[in-house]
Amino acid sequence: MGILLRQRAVDEIEKMDLPDCDARLLENTYRQFRIINRVLSGWRRLYATEVRPVVPEGQRPVTVLDVGCGGGDLAVMLAGWAARDGKAMRITGIDPDPRAAQFARRRPAMPGVEFRQAHSGDLVSEGRSFDVVISNHVLHHLAPDELQQLLAHSEILAAGKALHNDLVRNPAAFALFSVAALPFRHSFIREDGLTSIRRSYTPAELSATAPPGWTVGRSSAFHQVLTYRRG
Repeated sequence: MGILLRQRAVDEIEKMDLPDCDARLLENTYRQFRIINRVLSGWRRLYATEVRPVVPEGQRPVTVLDVGCGGGDLAVMLAGWAARDGKAMRITGIDPDPRAAQFARRRPAMPGVEFRQAHSGDLVSEGRSFDVVISNHVLHHLAPDELQQLLAHSEILAAGKALHNDLVRNPAAFALFSVAALPFRHSFIREDGLTSIRRSYTPAELSATAPPGWTVGRSSAFHQVLTYRRG
């Protein structure tokens, strides 16, 4: 692995995470994430293999919690796929950042989808439970204690399984994204995306960080999924 990517860039901060970042660029970033998340995140396969097969008791819908939902792309994608498959699904997207929560709530209404400004700990305090707990591109943003807290909350909130999908740090991902993101102008997509890859884990690092009961697998060429299965 190249010197630039040999260790996690834990001290780097993504521009969009700064409270005083340019509001126009942030808004454009949320809009452009729609393409990134649909094309590159690997969630179509995860939906088909891990979310769609979940069968809750009785006739109730599958319940999904999307932690750190950002602009709401993943929740909307899942709801659309489920609707086309004739699968009843209720998705709650939460994000502690008021800017992300506001953007998500401004989206056109999607049946079965709701967005809240909230932390995973808020839902633990409320005694909530979901068939599946998910996140996308969240793990690399978190400090070590925040990561452990998210995983502990996921174990409490997930009645069935938790799936935390994130980037893999490697030179190929960095090189390809640096080129692929060139068309995304007037946003933080390219700069923050490269920082995200530098902040991300290798599979070995993520496995060593995760508590017992969690496993790491590949979800796409440049993504890995940290998975917890109850029982």
